[in-house]
Amino acid sequence: MTKPDHITSISIDLETFSDVDIKKSGVYKYADSPKFEILLFSYSIDGSDVEVIDLAQGETLPSWLIGAIVSTDVIKWAFNATFERICLSKYIRTHYPNAFTGYGAPDDTTNTFLSPISWRCSMVWSAYLGLPLSLEGVGAVLGLEQQKMKEGKALIKYFCTPCAPTKTNGGRTRNMYFHDKEKWDTFKKYNIRDVEVEQAIQKKLSRFPVPASIWKEYHKDQEINDRGILLDMTLVKNAIDFDALSKDALISALKDKTKLDNPNSVLQMRDWLEANGIETDTLDKKAIADLIKTVPSDVADVLKLRQQLAKSSVKKYQAMENAACSDMRARGMFQFYGANRTGRWAGRLIQLQNLPQNHMDDLRQARELVRLGDYEALTMLYDDIPDTLSQLIRTAFIARPGYMFYVADFAAIEARVIAAIAKETWRQKAFRDGLDIYCASASKMFNCPVEKHGINSHLRQKGKIAELALGYGGSVGALKAMGAIDMGHSEEELQPLVDAWREANPNIVTLWWDVDSAVKNAVKMHSSTETHGIIFTWRSGMLFITLPSGRKLTYIKPRIGENKFGGESVTYEGIGATKKWERLESYGPKFVENIVQAVSRDLLMNAMMNLPGAFICGHIHDELLIECTEDTPLTEICAAMAKNPSWFPDILLRADGYITPFYKKD
Repeated sequence: MTKPDHITSISIDLETFSDVDIKKSGVYKYADSPKFEILLFSYSIDGSDVEVIDLAQGETLPSWLIGAIVSTDVIKWAFNATFERICLSKYIRTHYPNAFTGYGAPDDTTNTFLSPISWRCSMVWSAYLGLPLSLEGVGAVLGLEQQKMKEGKALIKYFCTPCAPTKTNGGRTRNMYFHDKEKWDTFKKYNIRDVEVEQAIQKKLSRFPVPASIWKEYHKDQEINDRGILLDMTLVKNAIDFDALSKDALISALKDKTKLDNPNSVLQMRDWLEANGIETDTLDKKAIADLIKTVPSDVADVLKLRQQLAKSSVKKYQAMENAACSDMRARGMFQFYGANRTGRWAGRLIQLQNLPQNHMDDLRQARELVRLGDYEALTMLYDDIPDTLSQLIRTAFIARPGYMFYVADFAAIEARVIAAIAKETWRQKAFRDGLDIYCASASKMFNCPVEKHGINSHLRQKGKIAELALGYGGSVGALKAMGAIDMGHSEEELQPLVDAWREANPNIVTLWWDVDSAVKNAVKMHSSTETHGIIFTWRSGMLFITLPSGRKLTYIKPRIGENKFGGESVTYEGIGATKKWERLESYGPKFVENIVQAVSRDLLMNAMMNLPGAFICGHIHDELLIECTEDTPLTEICAAMAKNPSWFPDILLRADGYITPFYKKD
């Protein structure tokens, strides 16, 4: 390990040990464990041959390498670079404290981590180009000569996680390098191979580099993940205990009413229903809700208890317990470019994107009872404990002492984006005038004034369901999927509703099919086309859609196929609903959906960049969660969010917000 004269970049891969389950808890808690250690450190300097440092056997990182890791001038590459950066933050902070420097303001919670500014992630590069999010998956799709070694999973299980004590292994709880020298030698080769594969990916993708603007966004994302969100662990632990007490009480009540040994059993419950003259093929959420409306009251009471029993709110609290680091902050909840068709984030660990909503008027009171551990009072005041605990999930996220949560979100962001791209002027006027879009839509569809709590208010629901279901080419099926029949709409009125919405929005309908033609022409002619300010380019077997921001969406190996109706469609390769790499089909309205959601994502990113000094802790769809001192004007936060980017000057943005000590839906 001779010191190089000059270092521009380092490719890194680590093998590590921790007693924390990384799948349940994430890398931040994994590396936060006192038992965490780095076993192997493989690296390549500026593309040179890969070397491995065997830390487990007492080898050490040379001082020049430590200096390169902490330097913001040397670029560090890794596949899923968050893992390497967080693990090395802990390692250097522990073993080389004089060399370690955190980042961020002195009162920020990012200062225990190495700055992400000099880190690059080849997983993000892969995602940007529409490729899989795993090293193995990318290697397979790209047909790399060097592939990830298949022995890896077994070796990681052997050396990197605790093992069960047995007579055979002498009762040990961990496998060390000296327990199997042959496996250890293979493990070192595996560690080296991962760097080689990562380098091969870089080489293969070098013709399509990630723009500097995307790396800036990645660094902002890493800062938000590093900061984390504080959890009220008293509330979390009591909620888990209360859920267990509630389930015991519900099972006892169900046993009493049904005389079943296990009323939680689907088979036993179906037999009981059949004995009471009720047949059903399923006991899923919707089926039970439908049955409750029609069955006798005594049977309905049983089904209502089963509904409560099926509530899975405790899983979120358990996820919080799993993710909480030693400072009680949950980190690593946002996967940058997790949805690679649009570039949107994907949720991880606690999954903030699908938290239950809260509708209780006395949310604060219920919250305090759980915090106090007063289960008796809670059961006296609230009939449905699982539902109460479910509505309190958001409130487990709290601002740290001396701060408040400023929650700000865009109003009807996708509706505003599609209106601006399609130049649907009546919609733009409605947004400019501050009108309710559901009322405005119903008014346009039915040619009469509609007010939320006034004239023709009954039509607002039709406007709402049409807006939610029909913007991306949806028809009768989309209305049904949105629950139109359950809301009281008849089958006969659905097609007229589709026709009325499309007639009211001719420019959006035109946008669908203009995009459809532009995509097909680009793919057929291997050329570049444009419509509505969006550019569609075929290049080197890929379709690129250039958004107003300049960011590109990527579709791999596009070609013209035939849809189920016998017409033309565009197909491409990507990760499908089965999580497998397969050929997918798309068409104009679906591409428009991708474009609108991608532009909405870019606007949220622009809002984050407009708040450079803000302690952004999280984001949920079109909403930002920010820790602020109480002297911060909320109007400034909302104004910064709603500031138009230079690349989309005509968009009519509006952001609304509220201040709260704990997270909730206002």
